[in-house]
Amino acid sequence: MAKKAQSTLINMLLSLTIIAVVAAAALAFVSYVTAEPISNAQKAKKEAAIKAVLPAFDKLEETAIDGTNCTKAYGPDGQLVGMAIEASSEKGFGGHLGAVVGFDAEGNITGYQILQTAETPGLGAKAGEWFQKGNKGDVIGMNPSTELKVKKDGGQVDAISGSTITSRAFCELINNAYNTFQKGGNE
Repeated sequence: MAKKAQSTLINMLLSLTIIAVVAAAALAFVSYVTAEPISNAQKAKKEAAIKAVLPAFDKLEETAIDGTNCTKAYGPDGQLVGMAIEASSEKGFGGHLGAVVGFDAEGNITGYQILQTAETPGLGAKAGEWFQKGNKGDVIGMNPSTELKVKKDGGQVDAISGSTITSRAFCELINNAYNTFQKGGNE
């Protein structure tokens, strides 16, 4: 029968070090193996969101305006028919709120898709549906040339019940996207 190792400080430290090295190696391997599939899934989600928020188009062109990722959509005649703009706000209840916002050539909101959120499930997380066409906070078709605000702040947008902070962050996100549109949509 094998002799049992003594419980000395050196033996315990050596055992813990070996366990930590093996665990770190396993985590590094899993991170390496999953990095590319995660990146591909995020890219596919973003591409689908861009196509969902734009009016009908024939050609897309990716660009950056003041460091903001944008996708310009062109019709068959080569005229700009809309833009999809990645925008965000750090003022959500859970912090970062990120989305792709679509505008037609006149600056009217054609759609949005939430890409990142840390909002409270059942409350602020409703932002993905609350402001869509036909829902209570519907912003689709609005033109944010007049800054969008929630009704509580004297604006025209119905806030999510119990989640005014997220609603304000969403309005800020839309306004940020519109400011970018104004800089790059005039062709």
